[in-house]
Amino acid sequence: MLLSVTTRTDSYLQFITVLILFVFVLAATYLVTRWIAKYQKGKTGSGNLEIVETCRIAQNKYVQIIRAGKKYLVVAVGKDEIHMLSELSAEELVFLEENQEQMPSFANVLDRVKKMTEKDKD
Repeated sequence: MLLSVTTRTDSYLQFITVLILFVFVLAATYLVTRWIAKYQKGKTGSGNLEIVETCRIAQNKYVQIIRAGKKYLVVAVGKDEIHMLSELSAEELVFLEENQEQMPSFANVLDRVKKMTEKDKD
């Protein structure tokens, strides 16, 4: 009886130890990733170039709005080429507010799918 209680306690302690180690490794990974991202962002230059928005058209083909200094450029980016499409002024751009979501939330998408499956059943 005493042996089973000891092994049960040992297994709980092992589980807690593994859980604590997992959380520690996860937190360390997160912090190192954030640090590397800040480091690489700082090495990209003086801040005169910035990708404002990217829209995927097809596989390996994108349309991007790039801020170069005070100008905004629309470029088409392909696998092996980049073409300038036009130049925009700052007034022509529409920026999302911080409280607006660019992508729908997972809960909204799941609700829509549930409604669609309920309609299909009826």
